[in-house]
Amino acid sequence: MNGRAITIVLDGVGIGALPDAGMYGDAETNSIVNAAAAAGGLRLPVLQEMGLGNIVPIGGVGATGDPVASWGRMVERSPGKDSTSGHWELMGCPLSEPFPTYPDGFPPVIIERFERETGRTILGNVAASGTEIIEELGARHMRTGSPIVYTSADSVFQVAAHEDVISPGELYRLCETARRILVPPHHVGRVIARPFTGEPGSFVRTPRRRDYSFPPPAETLLDLLSANGRDVVTIGKIHDLFASRGIGRIVKTSGNEETMRCMTGTVMGGPAFSFLFANLIDFDMLWGHRRDVARYVDGLAVFDSWLGGFVEMLEPGTLLCITADHGCDPTARGSDHTREYVPILAKIIGKDTGVPLGTRDTFADVGATIAAFFDLELPAGASFLEALS
Repeated sequence: MNGRAITIVLDGVGIGALPDAGMYGDAETNSIVNAAAAAGGLRLPVLQEMGLGNIVPIGGVGATGDPVASWGRMVERSPGKDSTSGHWELMGCPLSEPFPTYPDGFPPVIIERFERETGRTILGNVAASGTEIIEELGARHMRTGSPIVYTSADSVFQVAAHEDVISPGELYRLCETARRILVPPHHVGRVIARPFTGEPGSFVRTPRRRDYSFPPPAETLLDLLSANGRDVVTIGKIHDLFASRGIGRIVKTSGNEETMRCMTGTVMGGPAFSFLFANLIDFDMLWGHRRDVARYVDGLAVFDSWLGGFVEMLEPGTLLCITADHGCDPTARGSDHTREYVPILAKIIGKDTGVPLGTRDTFADVGATIAAFFDLELPAGASFLEALS
């Protein structure tokens, strides 16, 4: 087909524990259903009309007899529950082995080399909540100038520094050094710069976060499209997850509101594109990890309200997919991602009758569908384009 394709990732909006979720401590998780229950129900009229409530029962979002989009859920084939592997699988690159994680901190071979090459001793080297470790070690960091290194249940090497002590530019250079060091077998999915400001007791992380991803090990949909002359535009953190590979134009944003605004501007006369790939990070970064049910629910309502107008702007024939990369249940214990199915709502604009897509075997079905839309083929995933046509 000729036209445009758009994929929106609601970062951390899962829709029920996967069969193996118990292995991750996530057996009872269900991001959207549990959030709805905790809030006394959701009101998402646009997503309801598209068929969200047809996937599973959701408080306040009922099933509809005539959804205007096709609906289903998808299994993550890749091990783990992180943003990198989730996005890679969506784009046709599932992993067979998980990224390494470090629940007891990084080994001396990594930390000693990092300190030697940066000329700075570090604080921390533990698995911790980002906000908590900054409060715990922030004052000491300000006295010593030593960066705070920490990880989480995800495969990440995070470096936090106060902007008045280590400038964001210098922090980025520290992270670039870490990324160069962290190669197999210590190839963490992401190195993350975490700048913050403020005083002890009132530290605040700033929007100047930057991610340094390990590059995808195989061709992704972004590579395939770019190699075949299609214009790929990403909005939000997508470029960080793909090491900027296969992307023609990068639009950096600081959160959901700016991402939605940039998506609107792009479809309403912005740069030409064939594929627009956007991530709404706040469901994960601001609300899911912090277990903030109220704001998670409010964020869904704001997205739903924006989505109605956005869909009306799209040209007939545009392929639209709305999905997620993993769960981040705001009602769960702890602060980690949760291993869940993700929803899939898909339609070709101008066709207002949806069909059930069932439970898809892999997130890669999204990439396969978009590839088929552009008369291309990915080795992973099974296209559901015919069901939408």
